Amino acid sequence: MLKEIIEDLRQFDGIRRKKDIKIVSEVLKGAFWPDDVVIGLGDDAGVIKSKSDDEYLLLACDGIHPYLVKNEPYAAGKASVMVNVSDIYAMGGTPIAAVNVISYRSEDVLRKIIEGMKNASLKFRVPMIGGHIHPGADEDAVSVAILGRATKFITSFGANPGDDIILAVDLNGKQGCKSVSSWDSNSGKESAVVLSQLGVMNQLAEKGIVTAAKDVSMGGIAGTIAMLLESSKKGGIIYLDRIPAPQDMEFNKWIKSFLSYGFIISCLPSNSDRVISMFNTVGITATTIGNIDDSKQFVLNWHGEKELLFDFNKDYIACP
Repeated sequence: MLKEIIEDLRQFDGIRRKKDIKIVSEVLKGAFWPDDVVIGLGDDAGVIKSKSDDEYLLLACDGIHPYLVKNEPYAAGKASVMVNVSDIYAMGGTPIAAVNVISYRSEDVLRKIIEGMKNASLKFRVPMIGGHIHPGADEDAVSVAILGRATKFITSFGANPGDDIILAVDLNGKQGCKSVSSWDSNSGKESAVVLSQLGVMNQLAEKGIVTAAKDVSMGGIAGTIAMLLESSKKGGIIYLDRIPAPQDMEFNKWIKSFLSYGFIISCLPSNSDRVISMFNTVGITATTIGNIDDSKQFVLNWHGEKELLFDFNKDYIACP
């Protein structure tokens, strides 16, 4: 079972497709970088110091998987807003506004994409204030950029040896769109509920009780943990049997799924109960599923059996 999981994850497109970030990083090395840019490539959002002494601006951008745009344009429109919102909250920020770029082959596709964006904008209370269209394109494509703000922020590269790894996930949902493996826990929920649940990340940032965080997106649970370890230049072990999972989804599929609400968090063990309680209070399942170490190796444990998934001493996902 574990060997099958390992091989499946190593071949998983949601992880493998990140490798070309290395090229972007290499080409942009030495590019213009003003002093007020605090964080650039490699995190869920860039961080810029505001002229206000107590505020940072967060800037993120996401493109939607071509399969989803082609087969489910309405879902792609919704997802384009949701993934950006998650990026901002993952760093402890609050979204301010978003803009989009849409390429489309027909007006029908454009309408479906925009309708999805509109409904997500209403759900997350994030205005879509502008964008750009490419009519008559060879293929449909959607990208959204988002601006957020934060007084304190969380990075994805601050994990330390000895930290616990916590997964926070909303299991009150259902399998999502058909084009990519996903879990939808937002549909049917009131905006106030969704924002209250996301707001836990703001509280964690303000209290300063976590060391790193990432939202669970196309890399799935395992891939997101791997990226957090890689960017932190650390290793770790997770216990697969501790991962909360819905009963109606195969486990192999679950750990590769895009989660509409899912965060990977690292923190001192002394803070774990407090962090977990904050999520539980708003109806989110949260539990410790592993630990950080200094090995630069990512190990999976399945009922006592251990296997190496990635060795960041020689492997890389996005940032060698």
